[in-house]
Parts: sequence; C-alpha cells; structure tokens
Amino acid sequence: MTKRRDIDAVRNLSGDIWNVAVDEYQGGFLKRRDLLKYAALLGLTGFAASQGLGGARAAGAAGGTVRVGLGQPTKAIDPVSVTDPASIGVISQVGEYLILDDPKDGLQPKLALSWEANETASRWTFKLRQGVKFHDGRAVTGRDVVASFERLVDPASGSSALSAYKGILSKGGAKLVDDETVAFDLDGPNSNFPFYVSSDVYNAVILPADYAGDFEKSFNGTGPFKLESFRPKQGASFVRNPDYWGDKALPDRVEIKFFDDEQAQVLALQAGQLDVIPSTTRLELAIEGNPNFKLLSVQASSHDQVHLRTDQAPFTDKRIRRALALTIDREAVVKGLLKGRAIVGNDTPFAPIFPSADPSVPQRKQDITEAKRLLGEAGVPNGFEVTLTTERAYDIPDYAVIIQNFAKKAGIDVKLNVLPQDAYYGSATFGSSPWLDSVLGITDYGHRGTPDIFLNATLKSSGAWNAAHFNNPAYDALLLDYSKARDLQAQRLVAGKIQTLLLDETPAIISYFSQYSRIVSSKVEGVRFTAISHLLLDRVSFVQA
Repeated sequence: MTKRRDIDAVRNLSGDIWNVAVDEYQGGFLKRRDLLKYAALLGLTGFAASQGLGGARAAGAAGGTVRVGLGQPTKAIDPVSVTDPASIGVISQVGEYLILDDPKDGLQPKLALSWEANETASRWTFKLRQGVKFHDGRAVTGRDVVASFERLVDPASGSSALSAYKGILSKGGAKLVDDETVAFDLDGPNSNFPFYVSSDVYNAVILPADYAGDFEKSFNGTGPFKLESFRPKQGASFVRNPDYWGDKALPDRVEIKFFDDEQAQVLALQAGQLDVIPSTTRLELAIEGNPNFKLLSVQASSHDQVHLRTDQAPFTDKRIRRALALTIDREAVVKGLLKGRAIVGNDTPFAPIFPSADPSVPQRKQDITEAKRLLGEAGVPNGFEVTLTTERAYDIPDYAVIIQNFAKKAGIDVKLNVLPQDAYYGSATFGSSPWLDSVLGITDYGHRGTPDIFLNATLKSSGAWNAAHFNNPAYDALLLDYSKARDLQAQRLVAGKIQTLLLDETPAIISYFSQYSRIVSSKVEGVRFTAISHLLLDRVSFVQA
C-alpha cells in the first residue's frame, strides 16, 4: 500500500512521458535508481534530490594534499581538443559542465540548475546557476555557455567534439535567451540531449566567451580547485578554490605527476609517493591482496569494438561476419582477460546498464558448428586469412590474441598487426587512418551515459567513427525513430529493432562492456571518478592513523 501511495504521489510531476516511466517502475521493468536517473534526464532534478539521489555526501576532515599519478598528456591540454585520459583527469580539477553524469546517480545539476524540452524534443532550454565565477573573478553568464558550445561545433576550432555533435547540434544552434537562460535548437529531435551537454562529452567544459585557446597558461575554469603550477611533461598542482560556488573542496591541494610508464606509477604508489593511479589488469595483479591499497570500480558502457569492413572482402558477406562473431566465447573473455570485471556484450552498443536496452533480444554465444556452416554457405568452407589491425593499449593486444585463437577453431587465420596508438589512429580521417581504413580492427571506446553517440558515430552511414563502413538505410531510419522516442517504453521498442538488425548484419563485435577502475591508497577516502576519466577529488579526506 505504501508503494502504491508513493507512485500516485509522483505521477503528475511531468506529464505523460514521466508517467510512462512510473508505470514501468510499478510494473517491475525499471529499478528505482533508474527511475530517478530518468527524472534527472527530464529535468526533474528537485524530485531526484528529494529521493536521496545526488544528495549530500558524507564529509571527511579538511586538509592535506592528494597525490595523483597519470599518464602523459598526448598534446597541449585544451578542453576543446582534449581526447586523452590524463588531460581529462587534469581538467577535472578546474573545469565544469552544465551537467555531471555521475556513475552512481546519473545526471546531476552543475552549472545548469534545470532543463526542459519542447513537445518534440527539438529545443532544450537550460536555466543556469547564478553566482558562479571563473577563477579570474568574472561571473559566468549565458554568453559564456553559448560561446562554449558554438566553439565546440565550429569545424574551424579544432574541436574534438565535432563527431559527437554531428547531426545533433550545428553552429548557430546554441542561443542566448537571457543571462540566466540558454536554449539549444537541435538539428532534429533528440530525447537524450542533456547527455550531450554533460560530462559525457568531455570537451563540453564551460569556458569564458573570449577563450583564446591558451588554457595551460591559467587553467581558467569554475571548478573546486584552481591552478597553483603547471609543468609540461612533469605535472601540475592545484589549490582549493575559496570562491567556489558549491561546497568548498576538502583537500588543500591536488598534486598530479605525469608518468611515461604505468609500472612506474604502481611502484610510486607502493612506495607511498602517490594516493591515486589509473588501473589496468596488470597493475591490479601488483596490488592484489595488499591491504594498503584498494580497487575502486564503476560499471561502464566502455567497450573494445571489433569492426568488420562491410564494403571489403571477405566481410561484404554478412554470413562471414556472423561466423567470426560466433567463434568468440564471451563468458571466457570476461572471466579470463577481464577477471570478471565486465558485462557480456551482444554485438550492439546497448550495454545492459542502459535502461533503453531490450533484454529480450537473444544473447549471441559461441557456436563453432554454426560458424563453420555459415562459412561453407558463404563459399569459404576452409576458412580464410585476414589481418586484424589494432592499437597497443590497455588489454587490447591480449584481446586480439584471444580473437585469433578463437577464430582458428572455425578455420579463420587471423594475422595480427598491433600498432602504437598514434599510428593506429593516424589523422583520424577516412583514407589516412588504420583505425578507419583497416578491414578488421579493434578500437577502445570510452563510457557514455547513453548509447546515442555510439549508435550515431560508429555505425550510422555518415558516422565520423564508422570504421565498419556500414551503410544501411534501415538502420539509419531506426536511429531517427530512436532519437524521436520520448519515453523509455518507446525507446526500448526501437532499441530491440536496432539490436536485432545489428545481430543479423554484424558490422561490429562487442563482446563485453568493461568496468572502469582506479587504484587508491587505503589512507584516502572519497575518491570519485567517472568511467570517462574524470577524476573528482573535492570530497577526498585522509584516514587518521
């Protein structure tokens, strides 16, 4: 009876779209946390907060210096063009977004207080937080927000977010309503647009309207820490921002050191010189069972996508593409390579953590007999030879070897071409990038809070990351239907159709969705991070001996 009264009390908060989500929750199709995350997507931030979502976090003792190890930034640190995890970790100390996509609580208001869409979800309006200042003392206004997004969608700006916004938001789409209000007129309806102005697009840091691309000079943002010193190739230090609009940071300082070698990071951690470092499977083995360290993880939609060039032999035949996918034992990959810290994937970007994913679509499993049958039907009963090109990063080279061994079971001879990361990505444009040009490749894709960017950038006919060269009008039409869907029930219906189509066509193999982890000293509490490399240290405190 209590739950019934609770449901009745929240039914009319935001019209029919919200009520569909409430119905799904009542019917057991949606978990309470997902319902509250959906409330935040619709802009019902007050309701989400009232239910304990995104509420106050336990405060530790103030003071101390948090020492962080990161890899080397790949180029000058600039929020507009950043792509590497180390730079994102640095920018996290000083830069903020309209919305934070918190891995635990979903979309949380930051520089935006609230947001709402028109009836078609083609225009979204955001109310801005007042009293926010950049580190140089200037007040943040709607003009800064508009300029930040106009910069990101300008092809002449060097923005790394162009691929994320392609077909979503174009130049001129961000509009100033008044100093406290900004509207976005989209290229078409998109019911998940708040994710596109959140930390999910890590370039979408709000910068001054007159930003000139010299971020490393001052690291001028709005965040809880401000620059103390920056030393290229060495590291950076930040101090508590006394003028921060929210709760002041607990630590006095954050000290970041850049490392060329991940092994050196774990040695520095073990020697007590660092408190936080990134995590890989190899590094986790180094600290396993040691009570002085802990492994913190969040489930993510991060994945290593295997693309199959649908326009080049042998993968012009979808039976051959399906055959290769059927050789992979996904459970074995998750248990062996990833030590259980992943979720089995089903060859589509719809990770199980997305509420819109259709769980009724059958899970693809290893089936060597069927793989051989498909190869015979396609005219290659004795298999074929193909080169798998990929990047020397994370666990990907080991994954490539696993794919090679599984493929042998069906007679497929996979040769490996493992390149340094910069060589693999090349210019990141078609015609001059092994990533986008290779007939078979593996690429790591970082976490997003919604499948939209994966669906559009990696598989849409015009997608900027469409390494499979997949050109399927039926798929493109379903993407449009998905973007127009205004409630979870409608999204899930279209998602099921997309998942079924991708399983049939198999332009890509996604056999797992990884957790994202950090290794932390047991002496610190309150380390938070996103699965897209943001490192949130304002609530860190030190355990008293």
